[in-house]
Amino acid sequence: MIASVTASAFLSLFQFPSGSTEDPKPDQSSRNLQMMLRYNKKGIKKRPQRLAMHAWTTLITSLKVIDSSVATSSFLDMLRRSLFLLLTVWFLCCSGLVHVMVRAQNRTRPTTHPDDARALNSIFAAWKIRAPREWNISGELCSGVAIDASVLDSNHAYNPLIKCDCSFQNSTICRINNIKVYAIDVVGPIPPELWTLTYLTNLNLGQNYLTGSLSPAIGNLTRMQWMTFGINALSGPIPKEIGLLTDLRLLGISSNNFSGSLPAEIGSCTKLQQMYIDSSGLSGGIPLSFANFVELEVAWIMDVELTGRIPDFIGFWTKLTTLRILGTGLSGPIPSSFSNLIALTELRLGDISNGSSSLDFIKDMKSLSVLVLRNNNLTGTIPSTIGGYTSLQQVDLSFNKLHGPIPASLFNLSRLTHLFLGNNTLNGSLPTLKGQSLSNLDVSYNDLSGSLPSWVSLPDLKLNLVANNFTLEGLDNRVLSGLHCLQKNFPCNRGEGIYYNFSINCGGPEIRSVSGALFEKEDADLGPASFVVSAAKRWAASSVGNFAGSSNNIYIATSLAQFINTMDSELFQSARLSASSLRYYGLGLENGGYTVTLQFAEVQIEGSNSWKGIGRRRFNIYVQGRLVEKDFDIRRTAGGSSVRAVQREYKTNVSENHLEVHLFWAGKGTCCIPIQGAYGPLIAAVSATPDFTPTVANRPPSKGKSRTGTIVGVIVGVGLLSIFAGVVILVIRKRRKPYTDDEEILSMDVKPYTFTYSELKNATQDFDLSNKLGEGGFGAVYKGNLNDGREVAVKQLSIGSRQGKGQFVAEIIAISSVLHRNLVKLYGCCFEGDHRLLVYEYLPNGSLDQALFGDKSLHLDWSTRYEICLGVARGLVYLHEEASVRIIHRDVKASNILLDSELVPKVSDFGLAKLYDDKKTHISTRVAGTIGYLAPEYAMRGHLTEKTDVYAFGVVALELVSGRKNSDENLEEGKKYLLEWAWNLHEKNRDVELIDDELSEYNMEEVKRMIGIALLCTQSSYALRPPMSRVVAMLSGDAEVNDATSKPGYLTDCTFDDTTSSSFSNFQTKDTSFSTSFIAPGPEMPLRDGESKPMVGFKIKEGR
Repeated sequence: MIASVTASAFLSLFQFPSGSTEDPKPDQSSRNLQMMLRYNKKGIKKRPQRLAMHAWTTLITSLKVIDSSVATSSFLDMLRRSLFLLLTVWFLCCSGLVHVMVRAQNRTRPTTHPDDARALNSIFAAWKIRAPREWNISGELCSGVAIDASVLDSNHAYNPLIKCDCSFQNSTICRINNIKVYAIDVVGPIPPELWTLTYLTNLNLGQNYLTGSLSPAIGNLTRMQWMTFGINALSGPIPKEIGLLTDLRLLGISSNNFSGSLPAEIGSCTKLQQMYIDSSGLSGGIPLSFANFVELEVAWIMDVELTGRIPDFIGFWTKLTTLRILGTGLSGPIPSSFSNLIALTELRLGDISNGSSSLDFIKDMKSLSVLVLRNNNLTGTIPSTIGGYTSLQQVDLSFNKLHGPIPASLFNLSRLTHLFLGNNTLNGSLPTLKGQSLSNLDVSYNDLSGSLPSWVSLPDLKLNLVANNFTLEGLDNRVLSGLHCLQKNFPCNRGEGIYYNFSINCGGPEIRSVSGALFEKEDADLGPASFVVSAAKRWAASSVGNFAGSSNNIYIATSLAQFINTMDSELFQSARLSASSLRYYGLGLENGGYTVTLQFAEVQIEGSNSWKGIGRRRFNIYVQGRLVEKDFDIRRTAGGSSVRAVQREYKTNVSENHLEVHLFWAGKGTCCIPIQGAYGPLIAAVSATPDFTPTVANRPPSKGKSRTGTIVGVIVGVGLLSIFAGVVILVIRKRRKPYTDDEEILSMDVKPYTFTYSELKNATQDFDLSNKLGEGGFGAVYKGNLNDGREVAVKQLSIGSRQGKGQFVAEIIAISSVLHRNLVKLYGCCFEGDHRLLVYEYLPNGSLDQALFGDKSLHLDWSTRYEICLGVARGLVYLHEEASVRIIHRDVKASNILLDSELVPKVSDFGLAKLYDDKKTHISTRVAGTIGYLAPEYAMRGHLTEKTDVYAFGVVALELVSGRKNSDENLEEGKKYLLEWAWNLHEKNRDVELIDDELSEYNMEEVKRMIGIALLCTQSSYALRPPMSRVVAMLSGDAEVNDATSKPGYLTDCTFDDTTSSSFSNFQTKDTSFSTSFIAPGPEMPLRDGESKPMVGFKIKEGR
């Protein structure tokens, strides 16, 4: 018995169950041993602990069998002890084997570092993300797809996704190096735990609704290579600590609400290959340190408010294959260094102001497939060598100043599908041959002439030939129907008004509104280059543009939404789209005043707290060539809603029976939300109604009517008209007056909108005192409400003002050409008889001096004051350096800085502005300004430069810091004059004593920066004052603030009894503004370096 049991036990150690029918049935010990070995064979990697348990069970069971079956003889006792010893040794061996197997298993299954596990669990819990089945967030994170090399982070089947690197501590520890949380509408801030995952190399948080700011702790992620936060709702400044991520290859911050400028420190990321900063909300200049991006291959710089010129160093990013610079505010010319960018396959430059450029810089870019150089003030001709660019698929050179013929070789490029050459001054005729792939052609608004080639009748060809001089005789009416109405001067019904209104349902069918108006259908197939003329030739439309990155050729947007603020929802459920330029024309209208009504609804971009709702559509609106809306945003105007309709009305005049409404995309807004190509003009309906009693029938002329009576009537009428004209000419010659200021206004090429005096009188309730906002040295300002619902500020220039009609004309010209976020917008003017009025946008929060020195009902915390200072500086940069006509304001002061509903500052009152050409300095014959803000050289010698405004800006900056006026007679000596007090404190290193006591919290670094800048701006030598563009760079942190060295002299008590020995006469101090006529100012005496010439003259008064 003992022998059999022992044999069975030991045999079972080496017997693997085979499933054979000949296997004997083992007893319990054998079964336990066999079970142990079965686990060893099949499941040892899964359950090594079970092996030890079965070994122990087998040992106890065997001993019990022996003990119960063997007699108590000494031999048998010795055998029992020997067997016990043998089984004990066997058990210990099994236990050791288990320990070895556990360690081996640990080596093959490394674990996530506990710090990373805690951080990721916290992040996902904060974002309410449920882990996918492929990996267990509550268990081992770095398992499954997280360590499967075959699963790439670009695989859309796995989202969210983490990836791990398990090579740490002899491959026993994993660190998370990749996180993807993409397009799943995560809402909320970024948890701080994210910045503790220091082994991250790839972070994709794009297309969510993340809010809050990026923490400076982002600098901890020094291993980061690919990082994108694109399409979110993040705000605040971009942390300069990103510059610590020196291994960064991709940076994506597109489509957010960031503020401030690009930190210069990011220039340390010299390995950067892709940079996406479009629609990020950033402003300021492009730092010089970005010249280090020599590895850059893709750069998207669009829809950001940048300042200055296009940097030359971009031309040395020679590895670029894609470059987009659109709607940035950067000025030209295009640097010649761009000729180095010969690796480019896509180049999109657009909306560059100032400076002209030729096409010479593209001469070696033979790899281009997309060339868009739209609205860049390009001059010269299109080179004939462009026919050698055989890879070109799309060319857009529209809205420039190119002239000369179109090279025939351009039409024969084998891959070219889209060609846009509209709005230039190209001449000659269209080539007789065209490449087969060219299917979209725009040559509108040029000086082309001659007969049209036969290929214009090809069925699949989209053409826009509007506003040229083509010969159309013999052209089949079915081909390009209505084109004769849209040639130069739009001849259809020109000179004879037959209609007095029109209404169009843009992109939709015919609809009758609840008011009874019939909106004609406009659902034609308008594509990248198209036009259409209504059957009755009452109206027409033309469209140009190809949506970037989109294969969608549908230029109509539709919606089934019910709009909450209109009874005509159906009218807004369809809308016409355009990628560049969309025009509607009224043809044959009776001349007179009209109200143009434009109706909109944002049916493409959602109004939700989702990444699909982050999109922003912005475009400009022109009526009769006058800019009436800049950067118009439908959804923002609708209060953020996508189910609220928007209606805008504009007063205009129709002359020569022609009306034009032009919607123009200037590169602003997001490009790709919620889909690629979601940008550009969108409109639901256009209508025009008369503001007079019509005298025409408002229907097309009858085709069958006899013309005999008409011919006789014309002959008789011409004869009588000739006699009458002769009499009138004689009378006019006798009574002709000299050329008047009113005629000068009427002769301007670009005229502002003119209001009638009765309109403004009604708007202000006959200039009632209850509507009076204030009064300055040149007249009073009243609040008014126009008939279209707009609130306006009406500046009524006093007849007794020294500002004459000529200066009034200059002011209109200046303001009409100036449009900027930080400048008050001019709606129009009135110049009836002796009445001279300007109509501005109304700013509800009043002026800065009221906010700082008034009843304090409007609290300005430090961050708001800093943003106001920066906004004012940007406005002055535009006036000095970026406007098409450069302007010196001459009266920068706190009361001329107005605040809108969001406390955005806007510089106002250009009534004192002087225009000047580059490289010229005005020695003005009149000083216009406010005491306390006047620069010494201007007040004493009439020496006027842009540094005059810089000085005044410095005083305003000190007022923002201190919260006090620039002078206060009630204060003790040494503190009466703010500028003097500031300099004295600075010399004693006690600048912080300037800080307003009402500021409970402030950023000390920003305070010191603003004070330092203010002192630099108020130095006595104008040559030492920085230009305003430098001021913006310093305020934004992109440039260092140097020490001020030229302490100014101060205005002191003095009178002027002897005008012959003084440079002043006719001194005025009414309302703290004054004007001074000079007798004969001599040349400015040069100052030695660091010398401060005292400014003696008059006592400072309250600078309001």
